[in-house]
Amino acid sequence: MHRLFFVRSVLAIVAGLLAAGAAFAGAAAAGTPAAGTPVYNFSPVNLYNLQVSASFWNPIIRYVSRKSGIRLNLKLGRTSADTTSYVLAREVDFAYTNHLFSPARARLGWTVFGRRNAPPVRAQIVVPADSPIKSLAELAGGAVAFPGPEAPLAYKMTYAQLLRQNIPVDVVFAGNTDAAFTQLFAGKARAAGASSELVDNYRGRERKSFRVLWRSEPFIDLALMASPRVPADQVRAVAQAFFGMDKDPEGQRILEAATELVHMETPLSFVAASDTDFANYRAFHASAPPTVR
Repeated sequence: MHRLFFVRSVLAIVAGLLAAGAAFAGAAAAGTPAAGTPVYNFSPVNLYNLQVSASFWNPIIRYVSRKSGIRLNLKLGRTSADTTSYVLAREVDFAYTNHLFSPARARLGWTVFGRRNAPPVRAQIVVPADSPIKSLAELAGGAVAFPGPEAPLAYKMTYAQLLRQNIPVDVVFAGNTDAAFTQLFAGKARAAGASSELVDNYRGRERKSFRVLWRSEPFIDLALMASPRVPADQVRAVAQAFFGMDKDPEGQRILEAATELVHMETPLSFVAASDTDFANYRAFHASAPPTVR
């Protein structure tokens, strides 16, 4: 059984308002573009809560806007599914995502131009380190928390594994990975689906320990992608601004701050990539249970 769960505490509401303010401030700080300057929305999938996501991305897109001469506005939904809905509704022109590799979405024509320069990650099903649960079979009949229905690694691949092993669980969509882990450590879910990197980030930020019950093959995590509506020369300008950040003192400072903010194990930087780097996502969609394709 699937049910939708969102934290509605006062703290979550305040964090959302702070994030919205930060996103607005970031867009304003980029300055009013001169006449004829391109302006595009940029949507990264929600890996963290809204406040952290806005604090992570606003300095980066301000830098890329200045260096490329092409204004990017951060457009974030409340959940990763909301953010992806903006992409599918053609309200966005640049994205940082792995949600567009299914056959139907590949036909939308989005182009991979970059990725984070980091080792591959894995889909994982995790429990707290002190949990008595030692195997996937012990999850049967209980709640398992996932960020949302769009997440290929954290939901689709992990839930597909449970389906393949005929392990029925109560699927809880928490909205983002931080919220899924909150449910896990509050005892409201027996396990959580996540990417290995976000497990490591959360361990560093919140001092929580996990036990991994299952892990997938390695995948490149997320792609910098451009809509077919964006002219090729403008995609190149944005791409070069991303790729040059770690070679410029100002860019380095921004990347170092973002790395520290979310406790990344690998320093943040961006490099060129192509669609072939994400071929195993398409292979997954081709063989996955129909309910998660």
